[in-house]
Amino acid sequence: MSADHIVFGAAAMPEPDRDWLAAAERLPIDSIWQGGHIVPPSPTGEAITRLSLMVAWTERVRVGTATLLLPLYHPVIVAKQLADLDARSGGRVSVGLGVGGEFRHEFEAVGVPLSERGPRTDEAMDVLRALWRDEPVDHEGTHFRFRDLHLRPVRTSDDAASMRPGGPPLIVSGRKGPAVRRAARRGDGWMPYLMSPHAYARSVTAIRAEADAIGRDLTGFEWTMYLYCSVRRDGDRAREEVADFLGGAYGDKPGAMLNRIAPAGTPDEVAVRLQEYVDAGVRHFIIAPATRTDTLEVVRLAAEEVLPRLEVPAEIAR
Repeated sequence: MSADHIVFGAAAMPEPDRDWLAAAERLPIDSIWQGGHIVPPSPTGEAITRLSLMVAWTERVRVGTATLLLPLYHPVIVAKQLADLDARSGGRVSVGLGVGGEFRHEFEAVGVPLSERGPRTDEAMDVLRALWRDEPVDHEGTHFRFRDLHLRPVRTSDDAASMRPGGPPLIVSGRKGPAVRRAARRGDGWMPYLMSPHAYARSVTAIRAEADAIGRDLTGFEWTMYLYCSVRRDGDRAREEVADFLGGAYGDKPGAMLNRIAPAGTPDEVAVRLQEYVDAGVRHFIIAPATRTDTLEVVRLAAEEVLPRLEVPAEIAR
């Protein structure tokens, strides 16, 4: 992704829907994302299942998990699932991944100690990349062990589609120090959420410093932001939607805090807020409509009326 180019994606909320996806693909967006839990507290989907639907029901856009809670999965199984989906999609899959932890019972249900979620995620990322090299692999790690394992992605009947060499990109999600370090050391990109522009700028500085310390070149690294927001012609309605949506999902948050982390208002008002994120380093926004009704209209207004107002700072564009 070019540092002088801004793109928008969308979260397919509340569930991937064939008609919604078809309409979203007609908008000027580049990607569609959805995550999920294994045993969520509500009747909602799981990340790989949702990703499969998005692969099947889209043709043009990149599709991704936002997020896949990687420590809950055995990496050999998920490596095969993601490789097959990337091949079936013609190389359109991206993997937004995180460590989770907000629902402790999920870890208990699959026998994964909560204290191991970070190390398991790091090792699983290494396993995914090794298996996606399309060659026999030996792995002797702390949590996973196997010998002479050769993962072969599915081939379509006409061999028109195949997994990209090296597999899908791994985009690290999170907000705290370990996630920042994981992105710098192992990720193909950074995708935080519920983060202010100032905090995003600090994370960019931290990732670059960590990468420099280990001698890693971040060329091609994806600076993404998963952004809860609402864009409406009626700005007051948009602000009410965000307060109601995030209040229910993440606990009561004061209005001043919501204003910092979840932009809401008219297209003009939201464009001002998103420009702050662009100035902080964001180049790929995933618009997550913070509303329970007419989510496609939020995405449409964002893509058609907010995106054209955003500009990469001149000193970077040069």
